[in-house]
Amino acid sequence: MFAKDKVRVFFTIYDARMSSEAAAGLPSLGSRSLVEAQFFCNSSSLIGTSCSAYASLLRSISASAYRICSSSVSAAEFVRSQICTRQYLFSAVADIIRTTLGPRSMLKMLLDAAGGIVVTNDGNAILRELDLAHPAAKAWASMIELSRTQDEEVGDGTTSVIVLAGEMLHVAEAFIDKNYHPTVICRAYNKALEDAIAVLDRIAMSIDVNDRATMLGLVKSCIGTKFTSQFGDLIADLAIDATTTVGVDLGQGMREVDIKKYIKVEKVPGGRLEDSRVLKGVMFNKDVVAPGKMRRKIVNPRIILLDCPLEYKKGENQTNAELVKEEDWGILLKMEEEYIENLCIQILKFKPDLVITEKGLSDLACHYLSKAGVSAIRRLRKTDNNRIAKACGAVIVNRPEELQESDVGTGAGLFEVKKIGDEFFAFIVDCVDPKACTILLRGASKDLLNEVERNLQDAMSVARNILKNPKLVPGGGGTELTVSATLKQKSSSIEGIEKWPYEAAAIAFEAIPRTLAQNCGVNVIRTMTALQGQHANGGNTWIGIDGNTGLIADMQERQIWDAYNVKAQTFKTAIEAACMLLRIDDIVSGIKKKQAPGAGQAPKPKVETEADADGEQILPD
Repeated sequence: MFAKDKVRVFFTIYDARMSSEAAAGLPSLGSRSLVEAQFFCNSSSLIGTSCSAYASLLRSISASAYRICSSSVSAAEFVRSQICTRQYLFSAVADIIRTTLGPRSMLKMLLDAAGGIVVTNDGNAILRELDLAHPAAKAWASMIELSRTQDEEVGDGTTSVIVLAGEMLHVAEAFIDKNYHPTVICRAYNKALEDAIAVLDRIAMSIDVNDRATMLGLVKSCIGTKFTSQFGDLIADLAIDATTTVGVDLGQGMREVDIKKYIKVEKVPGGRLEDSRVLKGVMFNKDVVAPGKMRRKIVNPRIILLDCPLEYKKGENQTNAELVKEEDWGILLKMEEEYIENLCIQILKFKPDLVITEKGLSDLACHYLSKAGVSAIRRLRKTDNNRIAKACGAVIVNRPEELQESDVGTGAGLFEVKKIGDEFFAFIVDCVDPKACTILLRGASKDLLNEVERNLQDAMSVARNILKNPKLVPGGGGTELTVSATLKQKSSSIEGIEKWPYEAAAIAFEAIPRTLAQNCGVNVIRTMTALQGQHANGGNTWIGIDGNTGLIADMQERQIWDAYNVKAQTFKTAIEAACMLLRIDDIVSGIKKKQAPGAGQAPKPKVETEADADGEQILPD
């Protein structure tokens, strides 16, 4: 039956029911227009998604609508229909993301709000651009937020989170139909999560972070699903070099790697991607203040970093100066010149070669500095200034009179200004033990560079996770299959009705290897049956799917690994999000309806004045 025929049948039943209620004097369930609007709002929210998802949603809404029109409508049935409708919506969003998992994943072309086009297979980037109109689908915003959190926390696994959460909601549908309370399902899911983390701890393998070959293989395997995997070791090399540069040893085997603060990615269109490199220092898009008078290349520079203006201090509010004599104006100008000269003398006392300030620099200060052979750069960003301080060992000073010899940065080997394309870039490189760096990316177009930057961020996050917690688990779905097999065996020892949702959660973990097999184009049923047989009864935990060929292989031999932090965070985020969404039993709109055009304005509330209060009678007559 076609969709429009189903709609016609549904409303025929509904109209008949409404007529019989009116004849019998029963209370009405609501006007047809309201139900019709709700029906079409629900069914039109998935335009553009797969036909199967649309058909599933239509069946769900038709079933719930038929129950509303039936003679015995209970609160439990209404709640069940609400939850089922949302599950179909969430499954539809998961289906959009599902094809972007694995090395043979497909790309999505997204049209953003500004009219630009984004081509990516990054789950978080896709979810950010999705615009869902249905109110139930708005709850998916919490899942988008969790995907963003996953991206910031561990930098990888955003697609796996959505696929796994969608599967957890899908398997819960059967229990909702059987009147299982959502709290029971959530309790079973949380128990399954605890046991899954215990399995991860058991099968995890420790590695040596100083072994570059192992680190390179791990980062390559984690970003093998990305667009840049076709460029070989390039992105992995850049990520490892950058993270090891900025890593700080905190003692007791702990390391801090701050990617956001101390690693900057500078995208410069032009050249080849192979020209990209990690600078042993920093670069920024600035030129010296007076190019003709100041040096653009200095070897072993002495660098002073300032957070104050090198110009006469202006009044913050209205400033009035009373000039009585003709000579007073000259005295005022001379005071300003002396103030700026004094600032420059205090700086030049330490014999710097380069002065960088975050604020303004007047023409007079520029004259004094250039006369002394000092190059100057003004209005630098605070973040760039912090990176320079970390790279060359300088200290940012707020007042020139507080300068000390220890504040001067002497760790840089070369300061140079180069022109790349139409822009001038300042390089402070060849630093001794820098704790900040810049990754220079070259490429043919901005779209390519944007996608490379997204992949590079994931690679750096994976490298950071390994430096902080050097543990590996099997990739290629091997971890999920081991967790699934272990939970299935343990489900037989669980008593009560929680046993069945627990076992369903175990089956849901198989969604990851099944999706990998689907995206490879192999026979899914045969592949999954063979894998389940290999993992049954505690078999080899490293058996999984080679995402490129679709063959069953030993992941340790193929060097297909996942970081422990990424996998653990994926499981936690997916199950906790599924539990939260299962516990939503109704949607209440708190949005104020817009007033129809031409309608009169509502009367303004009357504000009592003191006179009104005095004239008011306190006691009745």
